[in-house]
Formats: sequence, structure tokens, C-alpha cells
Amino acid sequence: MEKLLNEFTVNRPIEETWAVLTDVERIAPCLPGAELQEIEGDIYRGVVKVKLGPVSTAFKGHAQFVERDDAAHLAGLKCQGRDTSGKGNADALITAQLEAVSAETTKCVVATELHITGKVAQFGRGIMGEVSEKLMGQFAHNLNTMLDETAPDTTAPEAITPEAEADTGSEPEAPTVRPIHGPAAEPIELSEVAGRAVLKRLLPLFGGLVLLLLILRRMRK
Repeated sequence: MEKLLNEFTVNRPIEETWAVLTDVERIAPCLPGAELQEIEGDIYRGVVKVKLGPVSTAFKGHAQFVERDDAAHLAGLKCQGRDTSGKGNADALITAQLEAVSAETTKCVVATELHITGKVAQFGRGIMGEVSEKLMGQFAHNLNTMLDETAPDTTAPEAITPEAEADTGSEPEAPTVRPIHGPAAEPIELSEVAGRAVLKRLLPLFGGLVLLLLILRRMRK
């Protein structure tokens, strides 16, 4: 299991930042490689696309809030995904805590417990810290750009309470599936995001390949 800790700054007051960051449909396009495909009740389904040179893969899964404290500006999101090529699975518990830096600026601290299995894990170990840091930086940049292009939202998020969820005398209706018709996400290019960490992983593989080719050439002579 990888434990990651990242933080970024949003150029908005804390209440507005909270309203945006708990709106998964709104922030999904800001996440590199992520594509939200449908919403069913409080379950968000989508895909995260990853690429390393000519090799591409995708994790398809879902996310759901398991904790949300509007007063403390604390949220927990449980994410589960499966590699569509069958090479591994990933699940994560992401906890976000907001802190007001000033009247117009908010800091977001994100703690992630990430668990990867299968062949993908062999590549992922040791580089996830660098990858997550750069991806979080890209997300923060995309988020602030989106906010700069839209009018400020001064409405606070509506708190979710058991009383609000309870129905008065009638059976609760089953949630309907709402498709999201957003733009297709571009895959995360790991060689660009991880940089030297990826190269360190690949160099031994390339070295072994070169050695194998030299041996084959000698055998042919």
C-alpha cells in the first residue's frame, strides 16, 4: 500500500472551494486522464486512462463519498478501479481537508491510501509519489483556470443529513443512472509525468534487451 500526501492552493474563499471540490461532475474534467461517464445516486462511474509511449491502458471503476463534514470542510472519497486489460486492480481512500489561508485563498491537503495489484503494481511501486505530486499540480492548475473563467459561486453546499434523506411516508425511489456526455479524456503520459523515475524503471529493461540481442548475434556467428 502506498500512502501519499499532497497539497495545493485554490484561489477562492474556503466555502466556494468546498462547494466546487465536492461537486465531482464539475471537477472531473480537471483531473488528468479522468473521464466521468455516469452518475447513479451518490456513485460516480468513469475511467482513468494511462499511457507509456505506444502502450495504453485504462482503469474503469467508481467513486463514492464515504465521509463529508461540511462544517469542518473534510471529505473522504472511496475509489475502486479495474484495469480494462485485466492486468491489475486499484483502490484508494482519498481524504481532503480544506484550510483557509486568507479570505480569498484556500489550501487543500489530500491524503491518499493507494493499493495496486497485478502487473501494474510492478511498475507503479516507487514512482507513485512523484506521479501524484505532478498530477496534483496539473489538477490545481486546471481547477484554478476553470474558476478564473467562471463567475464566483457564493452559495454554500447543501449539507446531507439523515432527515433530508428520509422520505415522509413513501418508499424511497431507486436512483436513476444519468449518463455524462463530456469530452473524451486524453491519457496520462507517464513518461512526461514521472520523468526520471520512469526512466530509472525502464533502463534495466532496455539494458537486458540489449544484452539479449548481443547474445543472439554471437550465437548466429
